[in-house]
Amino acid sequence: MDDVREGLLYNEMHEWVMVDGKRVTFGMTDYAQHELGDVVYVDLPNVGDEVFINDEIGALESVKTIEPIYAPVTGTVISVNGLLVDAPQNVNTSPYGDGWMAVIEMKDPSEKDVLMDVRKYREFMKK
Repeated sequence: MDDVREGLLYNEMHEWVMVDGKRVTFGMTDYAQHELGDVVYVDLPNVGDEVFINDEIGALESVKTIEPIYAPVTGTVISVNGLLVDAPQNVNTSPYGDGWMAVIEMKDPSEKDVLMDVRKYREFMKK
């Protein structure tokens, strides 16, 4: 089975979310990066952007396809992983580490309640 990490939350777009108070850091799951293939370009949101849950806020380009990046929560982008500009392959080699994409300050922390825990995400992946 693909690497699914305890302590993270997940959405149906195969993004992982790490919650720290009102801030969430997110990226693509191991499953998603396998499906994409080798990532060659990453288009991230800008710091200061207001984003809305499930809206497209960027894109990943791989040798196979272009895949949208979705906001896992509503809020303000407070940080992006600039390393991905020069090293987009980090999405593949370290999806839960150097491949993180952005940090969002949540407007409504209760939105995290719609995300899946590890057990629910594994069940979702079986469908």
